[in-house]
Amino acid sequence: MAESSTAAPEATQHLPEAEETEAELINAQVDDLILKADELEKKVIEVVNFYEKKQGGVNAKGTSLPIKDKASATSHSTNAVNNSASTSNNKPPAEGAHKDAACSKRMQDLMRQFGTMLRQITTHKWAWPFLQPVDVEGLGLHDYYEIIKKPMDIGTIQNRMEGKDEVNRYKNVREIYADVRLVFKNAMRYNDETNDVHVMAKTLLEKFEEKWLQLLPKVIEEETRQKEEEAQVSANIMIAQEASISRLARETDNELCELSLRLKELRQMAIESCRKMTSEEKRKLGTGLSNLSPEDLNKALEIIAQDNPKFQYTAEEVDLDMDAQSELTLWRLKFFVREAHERQTRNNNNNNNSATKGDDASKRKREICDALAKSAKKRGKKQSP
Repeated sequence: MAESSTAAPEATQHLPEAEETEAELINAQVDDLILKADELEKKVIEVVNFYEKKQGGVNAKGTSLPIKDKASATSHSTNAVNNSASTSNNKPPAEGAHKDAACSKRMQDLMRQFGTMLRQITTHKWAWPFLQPVDVEGLGLHDYYEIIKKPMDIGTIQNRMEGKDEVNRYKNVREIYADVRLVFKNAMRYNDETNDVHVMAKTLLEKFEEKWLQLLPKVIEEETRQKEEEAQVSANIMIAQEASISRLARETDNELCELSLRLKELRQMAIESCRKMTSEEKRKLGTGLSNLSPEDLNKALEIIAQDNPKFQYTAEEVDLDMDAQSELTLWRLKFFVREAHERQTRNNNNNNNSATKGDDASKRKREICDALAKSAKKRGKKQSP
């Protein structure tokens, strides 16, 4: 596709002045096709990456995009998914909002039940040491923070449950359960087993665990239900994404077919616009081909085979008749040969420059070594009696 799109400007660059308008028209169409091809390439990459990610693979090799293009592709994908979500998912948005509200209501109900259970603990006659933060300075507990890394008290827990602490607000019942256990575990860790506070904390923890076991089945049921709903939401999102990508793939395939058709039309226009190459130009072209490197010569023969499928360019001996080639092929060959020779000249110059730099460095190194040797010889003569 790329070679076909570059053939047109090559041919039109050598049109007579009277046909400059036609040449400009062809060049404009080529520029338009190049932009279109770039857009289609991004879409193809997006489709390929989606299915590779779905299959657990990695992103396609050689399909990296500049940051700007990646942002554009991501934005396109997001918009497409959003546009298709309402059609791919049979459930209306109102139903999803209703499910979220129901889930929130169930969780709030569990928290209320947990709050009732916690109040039963706090009304116990031994609960008073744990209702407020430990007065570390007042009690002279200088090593408290060395032993207790995360202090906790029931008063702080209740504030979070009531929403007074927006930053550390609890998201679910298990978070509250963990903090209540932490209150009593901290007291048991800091105070030895013979201490009254240790005994009080241990007793209240046992009572709390008994009550928690009564609530736990409801907690597990709600957690399971939430996981199932989250899995369903993820599945719906994937269905919407796949529907969007599938539609994008179909649209891209149609656009690629249209682009291919336009390339064929443009190629035919370029052929009709090519002036005939003179015999002298063909002779110089043949000489240029014979001076190509084996790799470039194979590429040149491939150009010929593209326009002439019967041409056996892989044979050991190739008989090339310049007069039998189309004007488009001849012009493509001419510009390919010129570019190959220019590239070879640049490489040779770079090699020569590198060699010159290497020789200069070696010469400088020898001069330094000679100077050092002479200095050492002079010092030796001065030191001798």
